[in-house]
Amino acid sequence: MAEVARTGVLVAAMVATGWFAGLFFAFQIAVMPGLARCGDRVFVSAMRAMNTAILNPLFAVAFVGSPLALAAAGLLHLAPAQRPALVWIAAAFVLVVGVVVVTMTRNVPLNDALEREGAAAEDDEAAAAAVRRRFAGPWTRWNALRTAASALALACLAAALAA
Repeated sequence: MAEVARTGVLVAAMVATGWFAGLFFAFQIAVMPGLARCGDRVFVSAMRAMNTAILNPLFAVAFVGSPLALAAAGLLHLAPAQRPALVWIAAAFVLVVGVVVVTMTRNVPLNDALEREGAAAEDDEAAAAAVRRRFAGPWTRWNALRTAASALALACLAAALAA
């Protein structure tokens, strides 16, 4: 029974982390490159709309669920016989917490600035261009870091499952 619980929680952590990684990956390879082909006002409007839309329960499940499930998986793997998996789970946890920190300290402040400045900029091409210049490059660079770290966390969980 304990093994079923350990494996179940580890798989749940892996699924939530996969959602986490997939979201950042999709933004990196499709959303931001697609928006790069749009005019400045469309870019600002679309990003503002996405920043509002993403605040939903499914996003919360991935964003909060991944670190919580990883913590639970770690606790269930504290026994000496489970230490090989615990090392990988701990590594995944550190990576995911790093992603949360980057999100909260880098990407969210950029999103907030875009929201503050973007409403007025949507009607003014020069203002929209300035808002976009301040937002797009830094946001995409931080997202690349989140993408890599969350993908690496997912790989760590695959190693934990195999351990």
